Amino acid sequence: MNIKSVSIATGLPTKTIRYYEEVGLVRPSRQANGYRVFSENDVHKLAFLARSRSLGFPVESCRSLLALYDDQARASADVKAIAEQHLAEIDQKLAELGAMRETLNTLIRSCAGDNRPDCPILNDLAQEVEG
Repeated sequence: MNIKSVSIATGLPTKTIRYYEEVGLVRPSRQANGYRVFSENDVHKLAFLARSRSLGFPVESCRSLLALYDDQARASADVKAIAEQHLAEIDQKLAELGAMRETLNTLIRSCAGDNRPDCPILNDLAQEVEG
């Protein structure tokens, strides 16, 4: 299967497929003319990567998950640990976004939004960081 067909089958852009090859996540064979030839296993791995990335797993976690997927002697605890770590990172990001939202909401409520030049939003943004 050529890269365009793989792109259609997996929903991944060809640029992403080439990147996954570059970082060693898939290794398609090459024809004499240098064109990539993807096996069904390659397509399956790329679909696996697409789903993993859609859940926000970083590339290195995807590499680990793929290795575990290929390892029939794997312990599901290893897979679960990767997923739990990722979930903790998502929870941390959500907490940070919540705090950002609350701060911005407070600033917006404090701004009159009229024709006067004074603006609490700009005043807050201009404050020096305490360290």
